[in-house]
Amino acid sequence: MSSLSGDWREQVDDVDAAIIDGYQSGVPVEERPFRRLGRELEIGEDEAVERVSRLHDAGIIRRFGAVLNPPVIGSSTLAAVSAPEDRFEEIATIINEYRQVNHNYARDHEWNMWFVVTAGSRAKRDEILDEIEKRTGCSVLNLPMLTDYYIDLEFPVVNDDRFARESLEEATDSSATRISESATGDLRAFDADLLLAIQNGFPLSKTPYREIARALEADVERVLEGIERLLENGCIKRVGCVINHIVTGFDANCMVVWDVPDDRLDEWGERAGGLASVTLCYHRPRRPDQEWPYNLFTMIHGRDADAVDAKIDELATEYLPVDHERLYSTETLKQTGARYEALVE
Repeated sequence: MSSLSGDWREQVDDVDAAIIDGYQSGVPVEERPFRRLGRELEIGEDEAVERVSRLHDAGIIRRFGAVLNPPVIGSSTLAAVSAPEDRFEEIATIINEYRQVNHNYARDHEWNMWFVVTAGSRAKRDEILDEIEKRTGCSVLNLPMLTDYYIDLEFPVVNDDRFARESLEEATDSSATRISESATGDLRAFDADLLLAIQNGFPLSKTPYREIARALEADVERVLEGIERLLENGCIKRVGCVINHIVTGFDANCMVVWDVPDDRLDEWGERAGGLASVTLCYHRPRRPDQEWPYNLFTMIHGRDADAVDAKIDELATEYLPVDHERLYSTETLKQTGARYEALVE
């Protein structure tokens, strides 16, 4: 075993560490991907499969497979309500009933319940928001992503870093990417079926793509071509091991919202998104009629709450010297992957 320390790290050796930190993306799209991994790790193909399976069973790897991109496949938005304390559980139950709601968090703020809605079209998404308003009696704050500066939860975890990428601290590509609320993946029928087949991960076997093909009653070559096509058009962000950041200790994070001058939004958004410690940075609309003046969102993931706070202080001092608020998550009300049946139907 290696000299890695910490409770969860006592379960892993250096080869496991290489899998966890080295294959969060870049797993080859070929019929026997673990054969390549084995060669690169200097272990056998069977052992490569066994190690990934064991890390999955331990909860360190959440799933093996494709990381899908809901805003490209369908229409997504971040929304919030201000739920009265005496009705909080009732309102959470109503919101969580929708299969198009895949994340819902309580946050320490006047807008105290934050959830993500991802639907097959903007019309369907907005219909759900209208229903939630009517059923709960609460005004919904609708904040679709308009510009992506940086969104990536791929970072090394087999370390003693207090926050994401602390040991790297290298700049990231944060060029502004506009997001259309009306865009959809415009998927061919086979690609839609393929997305549904892989949304929960790939089979952990020497021939995962062949097993997917068997389930779809298709040739494996067609599946491989489909995966490559979905990577190229952005419906799939990466293929690899999706790490459970909570299990690996990165459970301290805070959503910070900023009131950035509109004429400096891209400049400052790209600057903040380019910092190695920032895992999420994007532009969402102001809603002045709902007393929401903020237009830039950032997040830093870390193991140490004080270190995360210190990084936010640094952001506020050196990069984003504007009014801001820190919205700490106080409870997870719902957390699932986006259900793609609701996107491709």
